[in-house]
Amino acid sequence: MSLTARTPLIDLGIKNATIHVNPGVDELYAHAIRLGEGVQAATGPLTVRTNKGGRSPKDRFIVEDDLTRDTVWWGGFNTPTTPEVFDRLLERMTAYAGGRELFVQQVYAGTDPEHRIAVRMVTEMAYHSLFIRNMFVRPTAQELGIFSEDWTVLNIPSFRADPARDGVRSDTFILVNFTRRMIIAGGTQYAGENKKGIFGVLNYLLPQSGVMPMHCSANVGQGGDVALFFGLSGTGKTTLSANPERQLIGDDEHGWTDDGVFNFEGGCYAKVINLNADAEPVIYRTTRTYGTVLENVVLDAHGVPDLNDGSLTENTRSAYPIEDVDNHLPGGRAGHPRHIVFLTADAYGVLPPISRLSAEQTMYQFISGFTAKIPGTEEGVTEPSPTFSTCFGAPFMPRHPGEYARLLAQKVQASGAQVWLVNTGWTGGMYGQGHRMSIKHTRALLDAALNGRLDDVPFETEPFFNLEIPTEVPGIPAEVLNPQRAWADPDAYATTARKLARMFRENFRRFEEGVDPAVTESMPDSDG
Repeated sequence: MSLTARTPLIDLGIKNATIHVNPGVDELYAHAIRLGEGVQAATGPLTVRTNKGGRSPKDRFIVEDDLTRDTVWWGGFNTPTTPEVFDRLLERMTAYAGGRELFVQQVYAGTDPEHRIAVRMVTEMAYHSLFIRNMFVRPTAQELGIFSEDWTVLNIPSFRADPARDGVRSDTFILVNFTRRMIIAGGTQYAGENKKGIFGVLNYLLPQSGVMPMHCSANVGQGGDVALFFGLSGTGKTTLSANPERQLIGDDEHGWTDDGVFNFEGGCYAKVINLNADAEPVIYRTTRTYGTVLENVVLDAHGVPDLNDGSLTENTRSAYPIEDVDNHLPGGRAGHPRHIVFLTADAYGVLPPISRLSAEQTMYQFISGFTAKIPGTEEGVTEPSPTFSTCFGAPFMPRHPGEYARLLAQKVQASGAQVWLVNTGWTGGMYGQGHRMSIKHTRALLDAALNGRLDDVPFETEPFFNLEIPTEVPGIPAEVLNPQRAWADPDAYATTARKLARMFRENFRRFEEGVDPAVTESMPDSDG
């Protein structure tokens, strides 16, 4: 039972609000349904529709002050605002919130007690409170008794900014203030802003303690061997890290300390459009489970979730506690990684299905964060187009990419981890000409890498990206291993490889000042 009181959030200046503190699942279902935020599906989950189908990265601002002026990498997704803009918006928000019904969850971000932060999440929507309860680490009763927040998030979706008056881009805003240790958000009902806001905070804070924050999934084998999977949307990060032979540490956000890896979260936030019960049985089961939040998933006439219906958005989501994954690792902490996998979906069809990276190539590929959009994914995309998201998570990385890359390189060197680049995209030609890499082959190659079966096989170096490719892997055809051999026209392959190599080089120019010269020298060779 939660604590409900008509008392002020004194430190925020919110007066006469009805506040529900740490409500449980049953209470939050009841409140969300009563407030018209969603309905319970026939299969159990709470289903909601939001006014936005995804995050609003262009409406995210970081307060520039003495603390952040020289430590944030300004530009791109890190847009500065002033303390005055933050204070004015906060004042208007708290006045607006007075007398309203609010929900508070006291949670931790991080499973490692030494590096976690305590967060007070104040939300207007009951469904946000359930999402937060699912996604963050819930304190024990003893921990709640001594809970003292390090950060506060105030999220009031019905409060909309006036751009001309408030100094923001639109009526939607997410403002991060590191000095005041506070995030304020309005105008968007998309619950993912709650988790990604705190992820960005950890990405800024943890490097100061020598902890590497990572946008990756992680699992661990029976022998304690940890593997990390970095990758952008559509590369197979969630699918490939789900392995019945390995325990799931977490599916999205982790930290790497001197002792090993820990999960930032207490739940999973899976994309479920066209989800197949046979291919993804664990995630599919959560879409039929009481306590799960389904965002923008359409219900059929019988109240059953239709996972193939993308009429509201292609970014349909399921948010559920990690305890709903049978083979999760209790405690969310494990040792140092033995293997690190960078996943890319190369729609140009020129990157090998698996390649071994040097230390310099690891930093280069990490900073580049490459994948490709294919025709049909966005309006106006008629041929493959490159996507470079630095550190495989550009919207959430406040510091210079070189800072994260150097920290990753130090961790890799100290642990002796092997880094692999895995292409889950196309082979035998670019999109529309070749074919998608076989998931069977990808799983077999990953299994061979993680179990040490590539340690003693011969490798060759391809000429355009200087990548080391195994020349033989049991059960994998030789023409699959080297993409050049998979193309019917060698000249077309060379032309396309040079084109992609030039894109890599052009993208990397903006990072050269902040990285070691040896990393720049490992760039792809556009001349082959």
